[in-house]
Amino acid sequence: MRRRLVLAIALVAVVSVALFALPLGVVLQRTYRDEELLRLQRDTVAAARQIDLSRTTSDPIELPRTSDRLVVYDRAGRRLAGAGPLQADALVRDAVRTGKPRQAQRGGVLLTAVPLLAREQVSGAVLATRSAAAVARHTHSAWLQLAGLAGAILLLALAAAIALGRRLAVPLERLAAAARRLGDGDFATRAPHAGVAELDAVGDALDTTARRLDDLVSREREFTADASHQLRTPLAALRIELEAMELRGDSSPELAAALGEVERLQSTIDTLLAVARDTPREEAPSTVLTTTVEELEQAWRERLALQARPLRIAIAGTPPIARSSPTVVREILDVLLANACIHGAGAVTVAVRESGDWIAVDVTDEGPGVTDPEEAFARRSGSGEGHGIGLALARSLAHAEGGRLAVSASGLHATFTLTLPRDASVSPV
Repeated sequence: MRRRLVLAIALVAVVSVALFALPLGVVLQRTYRDEELLRLQRDTVAAARQIDLSRTTSDPIELPRTSDRLVVYDRAGRRLAGAGPLQADALVRDAVRTGKPRQAQRGGVLLTAVPLLAREQVSGAVLATRSAAAVARHTHSAWLQLAGLAGAILLLALAAAIALGRRLAVPLERLAAAARRLGDGDFATRAPHAGVAELDAVGDALDTTARRLDDLVSREREFTADASHQLRTPLAALRIELEAMELRGDSSPELAAALGEVERLQSTIDTLLAVARDTPREEAPSTVLTTTVEELEQAWRERLALQARPLRIAIAGTPPIARSSPTVVREILDVLLANACIHGAGAVTVAVRESGDWIAVDVTDEGPGVTDPEEAFARRSGSGEGHGIGLALARSLAHAEGGRLAVSASGLHATFTLTLPRDASVSPV
């Protein structure tokens, strides 16, 4: 922005100086020429007073001594004295016809024709020529002065542009930094005042947005925390009842499955409560995905085996480490495996791969796939044919960790891909 502003001001200054200096230079050139022609005419008039055409033809005409070249013509345009064309040109004929001096410039020569009078009548004309070197010299000097003045003006404009660019760019950079902090979740940040009405208006709008976002996020966190606390009490009571039934000797598989579901629900509530209490942090915890996937493999291999479906794990290269919460990553992958178990078919494959500064976890099954990738993440109530709120919750958790969750391959053998930032500061174990 600063560079574009400096270039724009410099361009405007160049155009302005050019529009001013070029016409002024042309005017000065014409002025110097007209002044030199006027001096030549004045000197020629003085010389014409010493030329007498009333004498007899046998008496040669004497030309006065001057630095200019003089040629004398009669009324018929014939040369009478001096070194020049035998016949007068249009400039001389016009001076004889009108009885008034005429002047012109032809290349590097200045010319003036002054009529000669005898007994108050025009008897001829004298043509004087002079070099235009003086005009060229004065014009060159004027152009140099104009160039120097233009250069000084451009330097001043450039200095002013740099100062103005700094004056406008620094507040914008501070405003951008405040917006980045706001985007990172620091709702307490406030935009600095720059003293520029327009920028201060943007800063005030950003501060208002920060306050509203702070209120909104605070209410959502409080609601999630309160809801999680309210659920933990009846869940703990249910768990105590189930464990009491197990102690009384009830070893039915339904009881063991119920205890497993209670444990899974307890883990989900703990994750939601941890996310709700989370605040912006400088360093996120690290997750060794190999360990997380192995833990999920132990939990899901048996459940999938009951449906005669294998679970395959593929981890390429060294154990990848993601910059995210292990609990949140485990919850997201648990939702993806549950989705593949309920809505998919055939073998389920969990593949972990590195992609530049990111780590991708692909969960693939051999089912009919997903018709609309975005529709799969829509929140639904009830069972029906939808995917419930699990995928929607998983995507929200992924975004909260700075990652992404999307359907990377729809149709047959649908693939859900969790992308997490790679933690390069921690060496793999």
